[in-house]
Parts: sequence; C-alpha cells; structure tokens
Amino acid sequence: MLEIIIDTIKDGIKLLPFLLIAFIIIEYFEHKFTNNSKKIIKKSGKFGPLFGSLLGLIPQCGFSVLATNLYITKIVSLGTLISIYLSTSDEMLPILISQNVSTNIIIKILLVKFLVGMISGFLIDLIFRKHKEKEDYSICNTEHCHCHKESILLSACNHTFKILGFIVIVSFILNLLLYYLGSDFISNTFMKESLLSPFISSLIGLIPNCASSVVLTELFVNDVISFSSLIAGLLTGSGVAILVLFRSNKNLKENLFILTLIYLIGSISGFIIELFSLI
Repeated sequence: MLEIIIDTIKDGIKLLPFLLIAFIIIEYFEHKFTNNSKKIIKKSGKFGPLFGSLLGLIPQCGFSVLATNLYITKIVSLGTLISIYLSTSDEMLPILISQNVSTNIIIKILLVKFLVGMISGFLIDLIFRKHKEKEDYSICNTEHCHCHKESILLSACNHTFKILGFIVIVSFILNLLLYYLGSDFISNTFMKESLLSPFISSLIGLIPNCASSVVLTELFVNDVISFSSLIAGLLTGSGVAILVLFRSNKNLKENLFILTLIYLIGSISGFIIELFSLI
C-alpha cells in the first residue's frame, strides 16, 4: 500500500510542470478569444455546427455553458449546441499532453470529435431546425469558473492543482485495482475491445463534471479502455453544461431528448470505430 501511494505521488509530481505549462497556454487562449468565440457563434447562422465544432476543440472554461445559454435563449440552433457538446473535451487535452501521448493520437482524437460534432450538428439542424427569435441572455456565472476575471498565471495554477488532484486520486484507485485485481480483470470490467465498451464509456462521459474526462483519459493512458471507448466517452462529456441545461431550461422533455441524443451519438460513434478496429 505504501509503495502504491509513493508511486502515485511521484507520478503526480512529474506531471505538475507539464500540466502547468499546458494550462498557461490554454488560459492565454481563454483570455484572448472567449469574447471572439461568443461573437462567432452568435453570427454563424446556418454554419453554426461548423464553427461550433471548431471552437469546441479549444479548451475554454465554460464554453459549453455559454453555448447552453445561447441555445436556451434561442440564439443558436440545436445542431450548433450538439456540435459544441460533442467536440468539447473538458480536461482531456492538457492531460494527454502532460502524459506525453503521441501527437498523432491527439490529432486523431480531435479530428474525430470535430467531424462527429460537425456532421451530427448539420444533420440535426436539417431534421429539427425551427424558427428562432433572438432574445437577451445572460451567462450562468454560478455554474462555471470566473477565469476571465483572474490573471492567466493564477487561473492556470488553479486549474493545474484542481486537475492534478483528480489525476492523483484516479491514479491511486487505478493503481490499487491493478495491484490487487490485475490489469486483465479491470480491462474485462470495462469490456475493452468489446463492441459494448463504448456504451459504458459514454455513460461515464455523461457525468456532469471534469472528473469524467479525467477518468476516461487516465483509463486510456493506462491501456484499460480502447481508443473507441475513449472517443465515445469524450463525445458525451461536456463538463457542467448538462447541469446548466437541466437547471435553466424548463422544458424537461427537451432536455431529456438532448441528453439521449448526445448519448446515442457518442456510443454509436464509438461502436462504429470499435467495429472497424475488429474487422
């Protein structure tokens, strides 16, 4: 037990400088482009899913929450909202960078999420597009951080230690399970390389917290889940945006429809990728 604790802490310390650098870069873009992103989304019109998918790839604090508020007040379409939800990866990118994951894999993940988000968004708008009237809106500040009010370094430090804490906890639990149960048992539990695995990962991704992306990314880095399962989980993960949707949008039926839609797109996309990998 002591050895597991020491190894987990050592691994966390090794990640610290990489996470800090990654979040400094991310926070720079956060401070510089948040308002521009808002303007782009508002003016995107029928090309909303395209711009939404592109902007969703940029790790911006609360961007999916911004999109939720724009949708609730009828400023953007359902397709645009879904495209942003699907392309948003929360804390995935800085963790992959800090874990020295291959650049090719990172690019592949981002490309798949962009394509799935964009295509799904256009199809949804084609099928469900309704006339919408623009209204005044306000960002739900109680649901996400206020990084834009802090310095870049302070925001980066806050995010770094918050995510580092998640990583250390997840790594400790995973190391504990691997030690006592074995890697084969854990992989079988998550049904690695099974066609059903993406459906399980998609459920984890729906957890409205950055913990879901941390868990999924750590499981992938430790070779517990497959690439297809990671994609399925990351597609359904949109941070706390789902909480904002259910809290602010009074149409429960519509909220459940959106939640189901996200889950089906994420799990089926992962299923298709897994199917091709087994052929």
